[in-house]
Amino acid sequence: MPIPGLTRVDHFGITVPDLDQAREFFVDVLGCEYLYTLGPFGGDGRWMRERLGVDEAAVMRRLHFFRLGGQAIFEVFEYEAPGRREDVPRNSDIGGHHIALYVDDLDAAVADLQRRGLRVFGEPTASKGASEGQRWIYFLSPWGAQFELVSYPGGKAFDHHPERFA
Repeated sequence: MPIPGLTRVDHFGITVPDLDQAREFFVDVLGCEYLYTLGPFGGDGRWMRERLGVDEAAVMRRLHFFRLGGQAIFEVFEYEAPGRREDVPRNSDIGGHHIALYVDDLDAAVADLQRRGLRVFGEPTASKGASEGQRWIYFLSPWGAQFELVSYPGGKAFDHHPERFA
């Protein structure tokens, strides 16, 4: 049985080393709408550990909320914490992750990322099987978080023939 009442994703949280740099990335590069700022929180003992699973001495300096495309919300944190790891996990690492964003014109989007000096991995890849019709590429944010751009303007093979992939 799934969680009762679960209907959708609400937001994605991500911790960054520099919230000002992240704001520039989310607004200027991704085109997000800046919503509001909260903080600071923490440094008050058990509350941080019990509610967030971080060190009791951790302080969330600030957090910004951004909205993309009128719906997706990013909650972006800047922490100060003892023993904080600063290496960004790769996709192959436990806890590795990426954020995939849809674009209408993948080639134009890739050219824009390259013009901005962001690291783009290789060339766009054409998917096969159930995802045929899709092209994708990975890139890194300025602090090293992994993002993916995907595009499938004509839909994916699964969209046209779901019975083939059931």
